[in-house]
Amino acid sequence: MLKAIKPKMSVVAAFLAVPVIWYIFSVFVPLAAALFYSFFEWKGGPDKTFTGIANYVKLIHDGTFWQAFGHNIFIVVVCIVGQVGIAFILVLMVNSRLTRLKGMHRTFGFFPSTISAVYIGLIWTMIFDYKRGIINYILIQTGHKDLTQVWLNNPALVLPFVSIPLVWQFIGYYMVILLSAIAAVDNEIFEVAELDGANAFQRAIYIVLPLIKNMLMVCITLCVAGNMKVFDHIYTMTEGGPGTASMVMALYGYKVSFEQSNMGYGSTISVAIFVVSLIVIQGSRKLVEFSMRNKGVE
Repeated sequence: MLKAIKPKMSVVAAFLAVPVIWYIFSVFVPLAAALFYSFFEWKGGPDKTFTGIANYVKLIHDGTFWQAFGHNIFIVVVCIVGQVGIAFILVLMVNSRLTRLKGMHRTFGFFPSTISAVYIGLIWTMIFDYKRGIINYILIQTGHKDLTQVWLNNPALVLPFVSIPLVWQFIGYYMVILLSAIAAVDNEIFEVAELDGANAFQRAIYIVLPLIKNMLMVCITLCVAGNMKVFDHIYTMTEGGPGTASMVMALYGYKVSFEQSNMGYGSTISVAIFVVSLIVIQGSRKLVEFSMRNKGVE
C-alpha cells in the first residue's frame, strides 16, 4: 500500500515563496507607496513637500471625485443586474433539457470576455457614432431620422450607454462561473422538483439560488470590485465626457496624476478608491445576503 507523500514544510514554503513575494510586490507595495505619497504635494519630480492630511481634506470637498464615485455606483448596480442577473437567466436556459449545442452556447457566450477592453470600447464607439453608427442608421432606415443624435455627447444618456459594453462583455464570464456551480448539483434534485409540479421560476428561486448562493456571492463580489475600478472602456469611449458626465474614479485619478501632474493628490484618490471599494463590496454582500434571507433563500 502506497504511503501518502507529505512534503516538508521547507519545500512547501519554497514553492509558495515566489507567488507570495510577487503578490506582495504587485499589490501591497504600490498601495503602501500610494499611501506614503498621499501625504505630500508632489508633481512627480525629485522634490516633494509634506502636507499631512491636506490632500484628504481636499478630497472630502472635491465634488468631481464624489460625482465620479456616484457614477461608479450607478455602473455597479447596472452591471450586477446586467452581468450577473442576465448571466443567471442564460445559465438556466442553457442548462435546460430542451437546449441543444450547449458547448457552443458556452463558447460563444464567453468569447466577448476574451477581447481587449480597448477594442470593445472602440467597437461600441463606432456603434454609437453619429454618421456611421448602426443605431442612427437603423433609425434613419425606419423613418425616425428626427431621433438620431450624437449619443455619447448627451450628458443624460452617456452613463447608461457606456455601461452597455461592460454588461455585454462580461455576461459570458459570469455564465461560465455559474454553469460550473450548477454542474456540481445533482440533476435528480431538479427532476424531483419538476415531478412535484414546480415551474421554471420556482425551481430557479427556491432550488437553484440556495444551492449556488455562495458562488453567486463570489460573482457579485467580482462584479462590484471590477466596476469600482473601471477605466478602459470609458477612457476609450468618452474620456469621462461630455464634461464630467461619465467620469469615474479611476479615470479621475489618472487625469489628476498624469494630465495635471499632481501625483500627490492622485495617490490620495487611489487610496480613496481602495477604501470606498472595500466599503461598497462589504455593503453589497450584506445587502444581497439580507435580500436572500427575506426571500427564504438559505
